[in-house]
Amino acid sequence: MTVPETGPPPPDADVVVVGAGAGGLSAAVTAAHRGLRVTVLERADVCGGATAWSGGWMWAPGNPLAQADGVDEDPDRFRRYLAAALGDDLDTGRVEAFLDAAPRMVRFFHENTALTFTPGARICDVRGDLPGAGTGHRSVAPDPADLRRLGPDVAALLRRQLYETSFLGMGIMAGPDLLGFLGAARGDVRGLAHATRRVARHVTDLVLHRRGQQLVNGTALVGRLLRSALDLGVTIRTATPVTGLLRDGDRVVGVETPRGRVTAARGVVLAAGGFPHDRNRRAAHFPTGAEHRTLAPATADGAGITLGESAGGRLRTDLASPAAWCPVSLVRYRGGRTGVFPHIMDRAKPGSIGVLANGRRFVNEADGYHDYVTAMIAATPQGAEPQSWQIADARFVRRYPLGMAKPRPVPLWPYLRSGYLQRGRTLAELAHRCGIDPAGLAATVAAFNEGARRGDDPEFGRGTTPFNRSGGDPAAGHPNPSLAPLEQGPFYAVRVVPGSFGTFAGLATDARARVLDGDDAPVPGLYAVGCDQASVFGGHYPAGGINLGPAMTFGWIAARDIAGVTTGVAV
Repeated sequence: MTVPETGPPPPDADVVVVGAGAGGLSAAVTAAHRGLRVTVLERADVCGGATAWSGGWMWAPGNPLAQADGVDEDPDRFRRYLAAALGDDLDTGRVEAFLDAAPRMVRFFHENTALTFTPGARICDVRGDLPGAGTGHRSVAPDPADLRRLGPDVAALLRRQLYETSFLGMGIMAGPDLLGFLGAARGDVRGLAHATRRVARHVTDLVLHRRGQQLVNGTALVGRLLRSALDLGVTIRTATPVTGLLRDGDRVVGVETPRGRVTAARGVVLAAGGFPHDRNRRAAHFPTGAEHRTLAPATADGAGITLGESAGGRLRTDLASPAAWCPVSLVRYRGGRTGVFPHIMDRAKPGSIGVLANGRRFVNEADGYHDYVTAMIAATPQGAEPQSWQIADARFVRRYPLGMAKPRPVPLWPYLRSGYLQRGRTLAELAHRCGIDPAGLAATVAAFNEGARRGDDPEFGRGTTPFNRSGGDPAAGHPNPSLAPLEQGPFYAVRVVPGSFGTFAGLATDARARVLDGDDAPVPGLYAVGCDQASVFGGHYPAGGINLGPAMTFGWIAARDIAGVTTGVAV
């Protein structure tokens, strides 16, 4: 009797994706749509990574939603803008790949999956002073979603909304939703009705389901991606860290996990979130050193970078910035937990300024959050801790958020009691409470107020770009929507320190998202997307959504490359 020969077992999957944020899930859904067998391995016990805690907006110029609204820009405008914004850090090959693929990525998801989008019709590019800058329709965000309709399987996998960027755990979306809540703070009837409906439904969901069911921003993005992946048969394993890569010669053919090996016939995609929680790499590459606050979850600790390096991949640190900076304030709760709040929209509102310990302003507060931190670090004396204070008057805190502190009708006393918010009857009293030079603060506010009354900021030009003005408040009745004097006491302050959304430094990749070795040759079978990939924009922040836009786009590119689709226009 002849015993038949047995060969090696078939691969467990065609594609293995390490990480379940935007980049990883984009790759997974795209590959599965192409008929490939996909396994996603997520180290945390829930999916979404930093994406689930984000605003969910992605920069995708030339997208089909813009075209549907009658906005059809010449792509040369995008190129001119990026060339001016990135300067010597322009990576022409990868930028061209992004500009070509981003609109097609949006169309693919919008027309073929559960992920549909809403256009950012009024979202301006950050550097409005540069040629080619956009004043809207270059960004998209996920449509809001009802968690009940997405299904219990998605609910079991989805990371919850970050508490600090919510109201009692309820996300608020930029645009009409946010404007409704701000209108409620002014006593606007429509705003009050909108806020009442949203909060009432959220409280009802908490009672009935023990979590909010109205998904917006990053949770809507991840929830819709998860639904799409599950519908296409993607296998998703949580609580499964990847501890090593499997190699067959130079080629990556799978991964090692504590539960055993998972082999991949076609490729492995690294999408583990970069290294914002890697203390050693922060110490080596961050200008602030090892001490740092990030809005990424603890699992974003450089594991994907380490895996890439183990296969010969190269970490790129030659970027304008190692991280996507964001000014944050620290929220201390009873029990010892410290939350991190990102100062995204409050800095541009009229009636507030940012100052250093000397009481002096150091930046146009209405510019991008990345620019705010870059300026804070640059203005800090050598050896001193980078920090600033956001100062506002009584009129401001009743109309707008000041960090974590909410406008009326939410009371301020919890934030005052915890010490998060400092208050002084006069500017001098506030300065003493915060350790700010009183004379410097008084001189700064006097000079700022003089210009603000006439709608002018001679020192930093606040309110002179479309981005600045769109972040302000036209309803406030001032000549410049981003400027108002600070003159009505008491006065308030929140301490602001450097934080980040994630890292820009990452593995070197080519225009097809393939990981490159020290000789700039692709490592066969290995791809990197999201924050595991070095920023396509060279460590610059030209627009909101420049983390998620490339993550989704290069996830789409990587999956198509793995599937053998490298040319043509079909999605």
